Amino acid sequence: MEKHVIEDDDLAPTRKSRLPGTGFFVPDDVQRAAEDQEVRERAEGADVLIVTDPDPDGLAAAAIVRAAHGSGALIPAGPHNLDDGLRRAAEYGAEGATVYVCDLCPDDFEDVVDNLARLVAGADSVTWYDHHQWTEDVETAVREAGVDLVVGDSDEECTADVAARSIDADLPRHLKELAAVTRDHDLWINDDPRSADLADYSYWTDAEEYLETIQEHGADLPADAQEFLAERRVEKEDFIERAVKRANFHEIEGVTVAATYGRCSQNEVAEELREQGADAAVVVKPAGSASIRGSEGFEKCHLVARRVNGGGHPRAAGCKPDIYDDMMDYAQHWTTEGAVTKRVILDAFRDLPDVDEEAE
Repeated sequence: MEKHVIEDDDLAPTRKSRLPGTGFFVPDDVQRAAEDQEVRERAEGADVLIVTDPDPDGLAAAAIVRAAHGSGALIPAGPHNLDDGLRRAAEYGAEGATVYVCDLCPDDFEDVVDNLARLVAGADSVTWYDHHQWTEDVETAVREAGVDLVVGDSDEECTADVAARSIDADLPRHLKELAAVTRDHDLWINDDPRSADLADYSYWTDAEEYLETIQEHGADLPADAQEFLAERRVEKEDFIERAVKRANFHEIEGVTVAATYGRCSQNEVAEELREQGADAAVVVKPAGSASIRGSEGFEKCHLVARRVNGGGHPRAAGCKPDIYDDMMDYAQHWTTEGAVTKRVILDAFRDLPDVDEEAE
């Protein structure tokens, strides 16, 4: 395949907003090998390792860990590759390393059992900070595996808060403030405009670059970062507007659910849809995953997501339905603007009475 076919720098906005980024088209084994090499170079022989979600909350927690220990090799790992993150920490870190896992929650303990056991066996200690909705079985299993697990109240704390109050260190003022501003974004409070800057900057920059920036500056990003954000936000606002216009509204068991599609900032899209009357919003992405966002009128996003290969919080969750068998399925996904994914997730909303019974 010609490289220009998958690159999107010159695509018209209407096409670019409906297709995944270049990284989607890189085979998993190639991408995993590249990530392995990158993490190995950074983490091999390190005495302090931080396996974290590379979003603002996970990286703010990592900044706090680094401040406490003076160092910490970053091992990025999202919810769908948590096991890879644990494996890399077990393989590359020094024998007897101090390990932190931040802002991640296993959907099923079986998904991580082997590599977590390897990590615990070779480490001096494994500490886990999070604030997601953990099932009792998974929480118990992780603790019994030898992990010092601290799970905060997802309605009150972000993971950076959990790290700041749990770690035994005299943190500098700018990192304490960073935790508060990160909470403003992560808990959808949105009272501090700096939280939107952190969210965007973390999304558009390399995780290590973001981490180094917030370690030095906290929530007050420097001028060059602000200029960078201003440039990138022109396209961001365009993608948000396109996704909002694509939305369809559905009444499901007394809940107004808006479903849309596109490469966009899901939180801002969900906020716009709430203003138009949605109790919950489903934002399907071109790569096949979806974000589910709730409101005061709907706080069961995590229960919906669990039906479709995901999880999260009562008002914010993510998932990727297991419905993509080959590239024809993805081709249909792009040309129909996620029609099958939307239908599967909307069906999960309809199944909520059964989910409630399971929760009880």
